[in-house]
Amino acid sequence: MKEQKHRFTLDELAGLVDLPRRTIRYYIQIGLVDKPEGLGRGAHYVQQHLEQLLEIRKWQQAGLSLERIRELLHTADGLDGPVPPPLPRRRGSVEVWSHLMVDDGVELILEPGRAGLTPEQVRALAEGVMALYTEIRSQEES
Repeated sequence: MKEQKHRFTLDELAGLVDLPRRTIRYYIQIGLVDKPEGLGRGAHYVQQHLEQLLEIRKWQQAGLSLERIRELLHTADGLDGPVPPPLPRRRGSVEVWSHLMVDDGVELILEPGRAGLTPEQVRALAEGVMALYTEIRSQEES
């Protein structure tokens, strides 16, 4: 007996991965996600598309750029191993840095992607740094 594949419309797929349809189309256009099966109104998506989108989200949350994810998707190892390091800094690349203002004259600067930190880990680090700084200052005052 032949196993039936579950088929998704673009709207269903977008809802499952909580992404706009436009983003999914863009990922297909740049080669991160396979083209849909079928053509025109008969086009549909299957489990493989869902898994690809979930993988992309996982690696984005780990701080990798779409460019880096595309490179990894096209290597023999793929994305099955541990979190790969970000690419070396290149001239003209854009980076987003986080600044934690601890106090006047005390600032923590980090680039979460290069540090391999998720947004949750960055928040935990900020809370920990603030708590430690407060503790150090209170010891100084007593």
